[in-house]
Amino acid sequence: MKIKYFQDTATLYIEFKAAEIIETKDLDENTLLDLDSDGNICAITVEHASKRADIPHFSFEQVAA
Repeated sequence: MKIKYFQDTATLYIEFKAAEIIETKDLDENTLLDLDSDGNICAITVEHASKRADIPHFSFEQVAA
């Protein structure tokens, strides 16, 4: 999983898995979903992320089953 934030365009890109993107769907006018050939979500792009998310305060936690 990779997370990239492009400060110059305020774009947040979250890649769940590296795969060939077959289709990109608009979730709304500022959110794109990248899908593989099986319809699985591989990545999400969030435009205007600095206004839509709390970018400076990011945390990751893995919870054991």
